Amino acid sequence: MLDAGLVCHLGVVVDGAPRVLPTGYGRIGDTLYLHGSTGARSLREAAEDAEVCVAVTHVDGVVYSRSVFHFSVNYRSAVIHGRARLVTDPDERLAGLRAITEHLAPGSWEHSREPDKKELAKTAVVALSLDEAAVKIRSGGANDDAEDIEANSAWAGVLPLRAQWGEPEPNHDLPGDFAVPDHVANRKMP
Repeated sequence: MLDAGLVCHLGVVVDGAPRVLPTGYGRIGDTLYLHGSTGARSLREAAEDAEVCVAVTHVDGVVYSRSVFHFSVNYRSAVIHGRARLVTDPDERLAGLRAITEHLAPGSWEHSREPDKKELAKTAVVALSLDEAAVKIRSGGANDDAEDIEANSAWAGVLPLRAQWGEPEPNHDLPGDFAVPDHVANRKMP
């Protein structure tokens, strides 16, 4: 479930109020890594051994029903609860950043320049154990009531949602003769 997603939502309490922020993530074994600016208050709170919640959801389709009460969404989701910890070990920080980069853009860690000392100083990496995780899935069609099925007055079914990559768009300042690398051109959806 986590490997198939791209963005998670990090939930943390800041000054007594909940905050939920989208962010990229990566996984190494049973540890989830998140990163962000060292100046981000929510990430600083999460890094101070705080209870956090991370959620990833994949929407697979909208379920149409004969009654609006039974409309639904087909989805797959993972929710992780636990105490985040700030990653301070330099080797683990780089491994976490590599996992995040390779999760979002496979093949890019070897293709691009690694972060320098200044960039690392601006980046916080937090780790979260996957020990407390739950997965939930909803699939299938509408669960209409018998009287609505008998009345047969509205269409019922699923409108699937499928994500796909588009054509790579070169940056405006990239020379025209720079070929799109294979790890970008051949990217497939998980």
